[in-house]
Amino acid sequence: MASQRLKRGLRGAMAATAVAAAAVGALPVPAGAQPNTPANASEALKKYNELAEQATKLNEEVLRAEENRAANQAKLDEANAALAQATQAGDQAKVDEENFRVQVDKLTEASFEGARFNQLSALLVSDSQQDFLNRMSALGVLASDNEEALDRLSGAVAAADDARQKAAAAQGAAQAATDEAARIAEDLTKRKNELDGQVTEVRTQLNRLTAQERTVLRDPGETPNVAVPAGAAGQALQFALDQIGDMYQYGATGPNLWDCSGLTSKAYAAAGVAIPRTSGGQAGAGRAVSRGEVTAGDLIIYNGGMHVGMAVDNGRVVHASTDGVPVKVVSLEAPGSIYAMRRIAG
Repeated sequence: MASQRLKRGLRGAMAATAVAAAAVGALPVPAGAQPNTPANASEALKKYNELAEQATKLNEEVLRAEENRAANQAKLDEANAALAQATQAGDQAKVDEENFRVQVDKLTEASFEGARFNQLSALLVSDSQQDFLNRMSALGVLASDNEEALDRLSGAVAAADDARQKAAAAQGAAQAATDEAARIAEDLTKRKNELDGQVTEVRTQLNRLTAQERTVLRDPGETPNVAVPAGAAGQALQFALDQIGDMYQYGATGPNLWDCSGLTSKAYAAAGVAIPRTSGGQAGAGRAVSRGEVTAGDLIIYNGGMHVGMAVDNGRVVHASTDGVPVKVVSLEAPGSIYAMRRIAG
Protein backbone atom coordinates (compact mmCIF):
# COMPACT_ATOMS: atom_id res chain seq x y z
CA MET A 1 0.00 0.00 0.00
CA ALA A 2 2.89 2.35 0.72
CA SER A 3 4.13 1.84 -2.83
CA GLN A 4 0.66 2.67 -4.16
CA ARG A 5 0.57 5.93 -2.15
CA LEU A 6 4.00 6.80 -3.52
CA LYS A 7 2.77 6.04 -7.01
CA ARG A 8 -0.23 8.31 -6.47
CA GLY A 9 2.06 11.13 -5.29
CA LEU A 10 4.30 10.75 -8.30
CA ARG A 11 1.28 10.76 -10.60
CA GLY A 12 0.08 14.03 -9.08
CA ALA A 13 3.45 15.64 -9.73
CA MET A 14 3.59 14.16 -13.22
CA ALA A 15 0.08 15.42 -14.01
CA ALA A 16 1.05 18.98 -13.10
CA THR A 17 4.17 18.77 -15.23
CA ALA A 18 2.29 17.16 -18.11
CA VAL A 19 -0.14 20.09 -18.41
CA ALA A 20 2.80 22.33 -19.19
CA ALA A 21 4.39 19.67 -21.38
CA ALA A 22 1.23 19.54 -23.50
CA ALA A 23 2.15 22.95 -24.86
CA VAL A 24 5.22 21.47 -26.55
CA GLY A 25 3.65 18.18 -27.60
CA ALA A 26 5.40 15.93 -25.03
CA LEU A 27 2.45 13.57 -24.75
CA PRO A 28 1.89 9.83 -25.19
CA VAL A 29 0.50 8.23 -28.35
CA PRO A 30 -3.24 7.43 -28.77
CA ALA A 31 -5.24 4.23 -28.89
CA GLY A 32 -8.53 4.04 -27.00
CA ALA A 33 -12.09 5.21 -27.36
CA GLN A 34 -12.73 8.90 -26.95
CA PRO A 35 -14.84 10.53 -24.21
CA ASN A 36 -18.19 11.84 -25.34
CA THR A 37 -17.99 15.43 -26.55
CA PRO A 38 -20.34 17.86 -24.76
CA ALA A 39 -22.70 19.79 -27.04
CA ASN A 40 -21.24 23.09 -25.86
CA ALA A 41 -17.59 21.99 -26.34
CA SER A 42 -15.27 24.23 -28.29
CA GLU A 43 -14.60 23.48 -31.94
CA ALA A 44 -11.00 22.62 -31.03
CA LEU A 45 -12.16 20.01 -28.52
CA LYS A 46 -14.65 18.55 -30.98
CA LYS A 47 -11.91 18.28 -33.59
CA TYR A 48 -9.56 16.68 -31.07
CA ASN A 49 -12.13 14.01 -30.20
CA GLU A 50 -12.82 13.37 -33.88
CA LEU A 51 -9.15 12.90 -34.69
CA ALA A 52 -8.59 10.76 -31.62
CA GLU A 53 -11.51 8.51 -32.63
CA GLN A 54 -9.89 7.97 -36.02
CA ALA A 55 -6.60 7.16 -34.31
CA THR A 56 -8.44 4.64 -32.13
CA LYS A 57 -9.56 2.70 -35.19
CA LEU A 58 -6.09 2.75 -36.72
CA ASN A 59 -4.59 1.61 -33.44
CA GLU A 60 -6.92 -1.38 -33.26
CA GLU A 61 -6.11 -2.25 -36.88
CA VAL A 62 -2.39 -2.18 -36.08
CA LEU A 63 -2.85 -4.42 -33.04
CA ARG A 64 -4.93 -6.88 -35.05
CA ALA A 65 -2.34 -6.90 -37.84
CA GLU A 66 0.32 -7.69 -35.25
CA GLU A 67 -1.80 -10.57 -33.97
CA ASN A 68 -2.19 -11.82 -37.56
CA ARG A 69 1.56 -11.67 -38.01
CA ALA A 70 2.14 -13.75 -34.88
CA ALA A 71 -0.51 -16.31 -35.90
CA ASN A 72 0.88 -16.56 -39.42
CA GLN A 73 4.41 -17.02 -38.09
CA ALA A 74 3.16 -20.03 -36.15
CA LYS A 75 1.67 -21.43 -39.37
CA LEU A 76 4.91 -20.78 -41.22
CA ASP A 77 6.95 -22.53 -38.54
CA GLU A 78 4.56 -25.49 -38.63
CA ALA A 79 4.71 -25.68 -42.43
CA ASN A 80 8.50 -25.54 -42.46
CA ALA A 81 8.68 -28.28 -39.81
CA ALA A 82 6.31 -30.46 -41.86
CA LEU A 83 8.42 -29.83 -44.96
CA ALA A 84 11.62 -30.84 -43.14
CA GLN A 85 9.94 -33.99 -41.80
CA ALA A 86 8.55 -34.92 -45.22
CA THR A 87 11.92 -34.35 -46.86
CA GLN A 88 13.65 -36.53 -44.28
CA ALA A 89 11.06 -39.28 -44.75
CA GLY A 90 11.50 -39.04 -48.52
CA ASP A 91 15.26 -39.39 -48.26
CA GLN A 92 14.91 -42.46 -46.03
CA ALA A 93 12.34 -43.98 -48.38
CA LYS A 94 14.74 -43.57 -51.31
CA VAL A 95 17.49 -45.35 -49.36
CA ASP A 96 15.12 -48.21 -48.42
CA GLU A 97 13.96 -48.50 -52.02
CA GLU A 98 17.51 -48.85 -53.29
CA ASN A 99 18.47 -51.37 -50.60
CA PHE A 100 15.47 -53.61 -51.23
CA ARG A 101 15.89 -53.31 -55.00
CA VAL A 102 19.47 -54.62 -54.67
CA GLN A 103 18.23 -57.53 -52.57
CA VAL A 104 15.55 -58.44 -55.15
CA ASP A 105 18.10 -58.21 -57.96
CA LYS A 106 20.42 -60.64 -56.15
CA LEU A 107 17.65 -63.17 -55.62
CA THR A 108 16.60 -62.85 -59.26
CA GLU A 109 20.18 -63.39 -60.37
CA ALA A 110 20.45 -66.50 -58.21
CA SER A 111 17.31 -67.84 -59.83
CA PHE A 112 18.74 -67.31 -63.30
CA GLU A 113 21.92 -69.16 -62.23
CA GLY A 114 19.92 -72.26 -61.42
CA ALA A 115 19.24 -71.81 -57.76
CA ARG A 116 15.52 -72.08 -58.37
CA PHE A 117 14.38 -75.71 -58.75
CA ASN A 118 10.96 -77.23 -58.87
CA GLN A 119 9.95 -80.22 -56.78
CA LEU A 120 10.51 -82.72 -59.61
CA SER A 121 14.08 -81.59 -60.33
CA ALA A 122 14.86 -81.63 -56.63
CA LEU A 123 13.62 -85.22 -56.42
CA LEU A 124 15.58 -86.34 -59.48
CA VAL A 125 18.91 -85.01 -58.28
CA SER A 126 18.54 -85.97 -54.63
CA ASP A 127 20.73 -88.77 -53.22
CA SER A 128 18.36 -89.58 -50.39
CA GLN A 129 15.12 -88.63 -48.75
CA GLN A 130 17.01 -86.33 -46.37
CA ASP A 131 18.80 -84.70 -49.29
CA PHE A 132 15.43 -84.15 -50.97
CA LEU A 133 14.02 -82.57 -47.83
CA ASN A 134 17.09 -80.34 -47.50
CA ARG A 135 16.76 -79.21 -51.11
CA MET A 136 13.03 -78.51 -50.69
CA SER A 137 13.72 -76.53 -47.51
CA ALA A 138 16.33 -74.46 -49.34
CA LEU A 139 13.84 -73.80 -52.14
CA GLY A 140 11.26 -72.69 -49.60
CA VAL A 141 13.66 -70.31 -47.90
CA LEU A 142 14.69 -68.82 -51.24
CA ALA A 143 11.08 -68.35 -52.29
CA SER A 144 10.19 -66.83 -48.92
CA ASP A 145 13.16 -64.45 -49.04
CA ASN A 146 12.29 -63.39 -52.55
CA GLU A 147 8.65 -62.76 -51.64
CA GLU A 148 9.63 -60.78 -48.54
CA ALA A 149 12.12 -58.73 -50.53
CA LEU A 150 9.52 -57.98 -53.18
CA ASP A 151 7.02 -56.93 -50.48
CA ARG A 152 9.60 -54.64 -48.89
CA LEU A 153 10.51 -53.14 -52.24
CA SER A 154 6.84 -52.51 -53.01
CA GLY A 155 6.36 -50.89 -49.59
CA ALA A 156 9.46 -48.75 -50.03
CA VAL A 157 8.31 -47.54 -53.45
CA ALA A 158 4.88 -46.65 -52.01
CA ALA A 159 6.49 -44.88 -49.04
CA ALA A 160 8.72 -42.90 -51.37
CA ASP A 161 5.74 -41.83 -53.49
CA ASP A 162 3.77 -40.83 -50.35
CA ALA A 163 6.75 -38.88 -49.01
CA ARG A 164 7.12 -37.02 -52.30
CA GLN A 165 3.42 -36.04 -52.24
CA LYS A 166 3.63 -34.89 -48.61
CA ALA A 167 6.79 -32.93 -49.32
CA ALA A 168 5.11 -31.20 -52.27
CA ALA A 169 2.07 -30.33 -50.12
CA ALA A 170 4.30 -29.09 -47.29
CA GLN A 171 6.31 -27.03 -49.74
CA GLY A 172 3.11 -25.43 -51.02
CA ALA A 173 1.90 -24.68 -47.48
CA ALA A 174 5.25 -23.18 -46.53
CA GLN A 175 5.28 -20.99 -49.64
CA ALA A 176 1.70 -19.82 -48.99
CA ALA A 177 2.58 -18.96 -45.39
CA THR A 178 5.69 -17.11 -46.56
CA ASP A 179 3.68 -15.10 -49.08
CA GLU A 180 1.06 -14.30 -46.44
CA ALA A 181 3.78 -13.19 -44.02
CA ALA A 182 5.06 -10.75 -46.63
CA ARG A 183 1.54 -9.42 -47.23
CA ILE A 184 0.89 -8.98 -43.51
CA ALA A 185 4.22 -7.23 -42.99
CA GLU A 186 3.42 -4.81 -45.81
CA ASP A 187 -0.06 -4.17 -44.40
CA LEU A 188 1.32 -3.66 -40.90
CA THR A 189 3.90 -1.14 -42.11
CA LYS A 190 1.20 0.75 -44.00
CA ARG A 191 -1.13 0.90 -40.99
CA LYS A 192 1.66 1.93 -38.62
CA ASN A 193 2.57 4.79 -40.95
CA GLU A 194 -1.09 5.83 -41.10
CA LEU A 195 -1.30 5.71 -37.31
CA ASP A 196 1.87 7.77 -36.91
CA GLY A 197 0.39 10.45 -39.16
CA GLN A 198 -2.89 10.39 -37.25
CA VAL A 199 -1.06 10.63 -33.92
CA THR A 200 0.69 13.76 -35.12
CA GLU A 201 -2.66 15.34 -35.97
CA VAL A 202 -4.12 14.42 -32.58
CA ARG A 203 -1.16 15.90 -30.73
CA THR A 204 -1.28 19.06 -32.81
CA GLN A 205 -4.97 19.48 -32.09
CA LEU A 206 -4.43 18.70 -28.40
CA ASN A 207 -1.96 21.56 -28.20
CA ARG A 208 -4.59 23.90 -29.64
CA LEU A 209 -6.92 23.31 -26.70
CA THR A 210 -7.13 25.89 -23.99
CA ALA A 211 -5.18 25.31 -20.80
CA GLN A 212 -8.49 24.72 -19.01
CA GLU A 213 -9.58 22.08 -21.53
CA ARG A 214 -6.26 20.25 -21.22
CA THR A 215 -6.48 20.39 -17.44
CA VAL A 216 -9.96 18.84 -17.52
CA LEU A 217 -8.77 16.11 -19.86
CA ARG A 218 -5.81 15.27 -17.63
CA ASP A 219 -7.80 15.16 -14.40
CA PRO A 220 -7.84 11.52 -13.19
CA GLY A 221 -10.71 12.18 -10.82
CA GLU A 222 -10.98 10.47 -7.46
CA THR A 223 -10.09 6.88 -6.80
CA PRO A 224 -13.37 5.25 -5.80
CA ASN A 225 -13.58 3.41 -2.52
CA VAL A 226 -14.72 0.05 -3.89
CA ALA A 227 -15.03 -3.25 -2.07
CA VAL A 228 -13.84 -5.51 -4.88
CA PRO A 229 -15.30 -9.02 -4.96
CA ALA A 230 -13.31 -12.14 -4.25
CA GLY A 231 -11.82 -14.20 -7.07
CA ALA A 232 -10.19 -13.41 -10.40
CA ALA A 233 -12.69 -10.69 -11.39
CA GLY A 234 -12.01 -8.80 -8.16
CA GLN A 235 -8.25 -9.18 -8.51
CA ALA A 236 -8.37 -7.89 -12.07
CA LEU A 237 -10.51 -4.92 -11.06
CA GLN A 238 -8.19 -4.03 -8.19
CA PHE A 239 -5.25 -4.08 -10.59
CA ALA A 240 -7.05 -1.74 -12.99
CA LEU A 241 -8.06 0.63 -10.19
CA ASP A 242 -4.46 0.76 -8.97
CA GLN A 243 -3.49 2.27 -12.34
CA ILE A 244 -5.81 5.30 -12.03
CA GLY A 245 -3.82 8.39 -12.97
CA ASP A 246 -1.42 6.53 -15.28
CA MET A 247 -1.29 8.09 -18.74
CA TYR A 248 -2.40 6.57 -22.01
CA GLN A 249 -0.01 5.47 -24.76
CA TYR A 250 -0.55 3.43 -27.91
CA GLY A 251 0.61 -0.16 -27.61
CA ALA A 252 1.50 0.19 -23.94
CA THR A 253 0.86 -2.59 -21.44
CA GLY A 254 2.33 -0.97 -18.33
CA PRO A 255 3.74 -0.58 -15.89
CA ASN A 256 2.80 3.12 -15.89
CA LEU A 257 1.49 3.67 -19.45
CA TRP A 258 -1.47 1.85 -21.01
CA ASP A 259 -3.74 1.57 -23.98
CA CYS A 260 -7.30 0.37 -23.42
CA SER A 261 -6.89 -3.34 -24.11
CA GLY A 262 -3.38 -3.33 -22.68
CA LEU A 263 -4.84 -2.35 -19.30
CA THR A 264 -7.63 -4.93 -19.30
CA SER A 265 -5.49 -7.80 -20.61
CA LYS A 266 -2.72 -7.11 -18.10
CA ALA A 267 -5.30 -6.77 -15.29
CA TYR A 268 -6.66 -10.23 -15.95
CA ALA A 269 -3.16 -11.61 -16.47
CA ALA A 270 -2.37 -10.38 -12.96
CA ALA A 271 -5.35 -12.44 -11.79
CA GLY A 272 -4.04 -15.51 -13.61
CA VAL A 273 -6.49 -15.35 -16.52
CA ALA A 274 -5.31 -15.00 -20.14
CA ILE A 275 -7.52 -12.99 -22.52
CA PRO A 276 -6.86 -11.64 -26.05
CA ARG A 277 -4.67 -8.55 -26.39
CA THR A 278 -7.04 -6.49 -28.58
CA SER A 279 -10.40 -4.99 -27.67
CA GLY A 280 -11.89 -6.76 -30.68
CA GLY A 281 -10.56 -10.08 -29.40
CA GLN A 282 -11.82 -9.36 -25.90
CA ALA A 283 -15.29 -8.82 -27.34
CA GLY A 284 -15.41 -12.59 -27.85
CA ALA A 285 -13.80 -13.65 -24.57
CA GLY A 286 -15.69 -15.17 -21.67
CA ARG A 287 -19.48 -15.15 -21.92
CA ALA A 288 -22.02 -12.49 -22.77
CA VAL A 289 -24.02 -10.71 -20.06
CA SER A 290 -26.92 -8.28 -20.32
CA ARG A 291 -26.77 -4.64 -19.26
CA GLY A 292 -28.67 -5.43 -16.08
CA GLU A 293 -26.27 -8.27 -15.21
CA VAL A 294 -23.08 -6.20 -15.47
CA THR A 295 -21.00 -6.41 -12.34
CA ALA A 296 -17.46 -5.72 -11.11
CA GLY A 297 -14.76 -7.09 -13.41
CA ASP A 298 -16.91 -7.50 -16.52
CA LEU A 299 -15.43 -6.17 -19.76
CA ILE A 300 -17.43 -3.50 -21.58
CA ILE A 301 -16.52 -3.18 -25.25
CA TYR A 302 -17.44 0.01 -27.11
CA ASN A 303 -17.65 1.53 -30.58
CA GLY A 304 -17.85 -1.62 -32.66
CA GLY A 305 -15.06 -3.37 -30.77
CA MET A 306 -12.57 -0.49 -30.93
CA HIS A 307 -12.39 0.23 -27.19
CA VAL A 308 -12.71 -1.65 -23.92
CA GLY A 309 -13.03 -0.83 -20.23
CA MET A 310 -13.67 -2.79 -17.04
CA ALA A 311 -16.84 -2.44 -15.01
CA VAL A 312 -16.34 -1.12 -11.49
CA ASP A 313 -19.99 -1.87 -10.74
CA ASN A 314 -23.25 -1.70 -12.69
CA GLY A 315 -22.90 2.01 -13.36
CA ARG A 316 -19.20 2.80 -13.71
CA VAL A 317 -16.19 1.65 -15.73
CA VAL A 318 -12.43 2.14 -15.38
CA HIS A 319 -10.59 2.57 -18.67
CA ALA A 320 -7.54 3.94 -20.46
CA SER A 321 -9.11 6.47 -22.79
CA THR A 322 -6.89 8.29 -25.27
CA ASP A 323 -3.97 10.64 -25.79
CA GLY A 324 -3.75 13.28 -23.10
CA VAL A 325 -6.20 11.47 -20.81
CA PRO A 326 -5.22 9.32 -17.80
CA VAL A 327 -6.75 6.05 -16.63
CA LYS A 328 -9.91 7.03 -14.78
CA VAL A 329 -13.37 5.91 -13.68
CA VAL A 330 -16.35 7.27 -15.63
CA SER A 331 -19.99 6.37 -16.02
CA LEU A 332 -20.48 3.09 -17.84
CA GLU A 333 -22.03 4.69 -20.93
CA ALA A 334 -19.50 7.54 -21.16
CA PRO A 335 -16.77 5.90 -23.33
CA GLY A 336 -19.11 5.43 -26.28
CA SER A 337 -21.68 3.09 -27.77
CA ILE A 338 -21.72 -0.29 -26.01
CA TYR A 339 -20.85 -3.10 -28.41
CA ALA A 340 -20.53 -6.11 -26.10
CA MET A 341 -20.50 -7.00 -22.39
CA ARG A 342 -18.45 -10.03 -21.40
CA ARG A 343 -17.93 -11.86 -18.12
CA ILE A 344 -14.42 -13.29 -17.97
CA ALA A 345 -14.54 -14.88 -14.51
CA GLY A 346 -17.29 -15.74 -12.07
